[in-house]
Amino acid sequence: MTDQQQEKAVETVPEPRDTVEIPAVEPPAPAESPAAVPAPPLLPPTALQEPEQEQAQEPDLLPVPVKKDRRVLRAVLRWSAAVVVFAVVGAGTAYGITDMKRTDVPGLGTASDGRWDYPTLTMPPLPKGSPGPLAEANRAGSHFADLRALVLPAPKGATGDKALDGSDGWLATKVFLAEFSAADGRTELAQKLTDDGLRHIAARGWTTPDGTHTRIYLLQFDTATVADGLVSGNLAGFASPTYPVNGADSYEPDDTFPDAAKVTSVSSVPYAEVKPYGAEQVRLAFVTAGDTVAMIVQSRKGEANPVPFQQTVTLQSQLLG
Repeated sequence: MTDQQQEKAVETVPEPRDTVEIPAVEPPAPAESPAAVPAPPLLPPTALQEPEQEQAQEPDLLPVPVKKDRRVLRAVLRWSAAVVVFAVVGAGTAYGITDMKRTDVPGLGTASDGRWDYPTLTMPPLPKGSPGPLAEANRAGSHFADLRALVLPAPKGATGDKALDGSDGWLATKVFLAEFSAADGRTELAQKLTDDGLRHIAARGWTTPDGTHTRIYLLQFDTATVADGLVSGNLAGFASPTYPVNGADSYEPDDTFPDAAKVTSVSSVPYAEVKPYGAEQVRLAFVTAGDTVAMIVQSRKGEANPVPFQQTVTLQSQLLG
């Protein structure tokens, strides 16, 4: 290029404008290479099962082949899963049993406290327009329902006592009196029953597989006043029954009889034979509801269980009330 051409090129370059200073930016530090980070030391497979302290104490422990360790791990996982499944199933079963009624569980149909399995109880029908024995309008406390239908039925599995079936369901007074042990007591009581105008007696008896013998007698009179007077003045003494029944001479009030088992507006006086008793123990109760008196007797070799006794007295009281 000639000197004339160079001079012309310089003249065509524009004059620079005001410049802005751009601060220098230091380049970022280079990232550390992954190779620069030291890799963690490889642990032997046994480190999954033993703490580090034990490894330090046993440095010479040989590593377990990885293949075998995986089999062990898979086995542990399978067993862990099985334990979880059994735990869930067991919890569900436990909830199901606690939520079920006792009679719904196989093997637990009979309550462990000794209660008997009675059939469903139904009140006999009353004649049309007749009040119940405890109705306010029924001042005499009369039972207008058939008295024979008011006797508690025997529980399931019990053997009936044919001697108490009577004739057409009505029991002869002498059969009832035979329940008492003393001859002079039987004679005296027979006269009182006559004087009080005893109308009739309905009864039922049975023996359960555990050997408990139960007898129930329903005595009906003309009014509730007569029935109350017979029990309070002749049958139920303060500390013991006036006339002992067969198999027991010494009694005491049954203080173990719970108040919750008593029926409202129905009077019950329970007794229990005291030790030392003979071959069997006797429990006795008098129940009064309206014009009817119930005498319930239970006896069993060794000792009479109080639970079925209380159950029987309560159910009979409900039928009469």
